Amino acid sequence: MTEYVVTRWYRAPELLLCCDNYGTSIDVWSVGCIFAELLGRKPIFPGTECLNQLKLIVNVLGTMSEADLEFIDNPKARRYIKSLPYTPGVPLVSMYPHAHPLAIDLLQKMLIFDPTKRISVTEALEHPYMSPLYDPSANPPAQVPIDLDIDENISSEMIREMMWQEMLHYHPEVATAISMS
Repeated sequence: MTEYVVTRWYRAPELLLCCDNYGTSIDVWSVGCIFAELLGRKPIFPGTECLNQLKLIVNVLGTMSEADLEFIDNPKARRYIKSLPYTPGVPLVSMYPHAHPLAIDLLQKMLIFDPTKRISVTEALEHPYMSPLYDPSANPPAQVPIDLDIDENISSEMIREMMWQEMLHYHPEVATAISMS
């Protein structure tokens, strides 16, 4: 949850609104933003800062209903979204007139403001636009949450050493080149 400007363009509304609870739907939003960028050859929400980012999202998606704001657990953030002027939104088909209708349908399901109503990763992969490319037997869904068994008390020096050893494992020629210099 950094303020780094480039990643803001792909950040889900629940992160921009500082919600305490969020899940894998943040990734669906990000992929939706990238998908939109592929369709239109430019970012869909190129915000300059957090509040501007939210305005751009609302301008495209339209003003949210009260039900679409229920997920916002930050009262100040909810007030901000409610304070924005009414906008009907912009139909994605008019933004991407040359896109396949199934691509627009998938994009509309990925860029849903309320994360509880957003399409899941599996549903997106099974969507008619993506299904010809998806083989569930080749890549079954992960069991969530994933336990990576990482010791959080590892020093930065140890992490560097582990990364170096990993790189040498895949590129042993580097060790030879370094020992020669």
